[in-house]
Amino acid sequence: MANFTAARKGPAVAPSALVRTLPAASRWTLRGEPKALNAATAALGLPDIERACRAAAQQGIAALWLGPDERLLIAPAEAHADVAARLEAALSEMPHALVDVSHRQIALEVAGERAAILLSSGNPLDLHPSAFPIGMCTRTVFAKAEIVLWRTEEHRFRIEVWRSFAAYVSKYLALASAELGV
Repeated sequence: MANFTAARKGPAVAPSALVRTLPAASRWTLRGEPKALNAATAALGLPDIERACRAAAQQGIAALWLGPDERLLIAPAEAHADVAARLEAALSEMPHALVDVSHRQIALEVAGERAAILLSSGNPLDLHPSAFPIGMCTRTVFAKAEIVLWRTEEHRFRIEVWRSFAAYVSKYLALASAELGV
């Protein structure tokens, strides 16, 4: 599996008090039956994800349930070769589709007590903790751009956004932050 993360320069991200660009990461989309999905999470040292739209994460590695047969797998960029080898070994005997999408997107973090309010300025989801608790993730729309939104802590969210939309999304967030007085 090729590693395209090292040669890419990140897009211009608009500065904001609540938003920062997260370090480069390795990413894969995995499609398959539950047996393959569970084998991949086990190979990464993660527990099975038992509920839709939830994430399992530890030590910088995560699996996000984006659909009944789809997971987004995220790992630190420096662990790319190791994680890829573990995934290939775990999935070698099972039908699946594993695609390296490391080059496709970047991650932004929105953090602070007003993070949910800021995200609500461009997203239709109810982000109250009772409706979107810690560990919940979903593919959604933010200001017309497709994103994956994951609540990692009460006041901290991770946005996975395609590189081509990152500048647009970050600028929207910066403008909305200014309107909120942050």
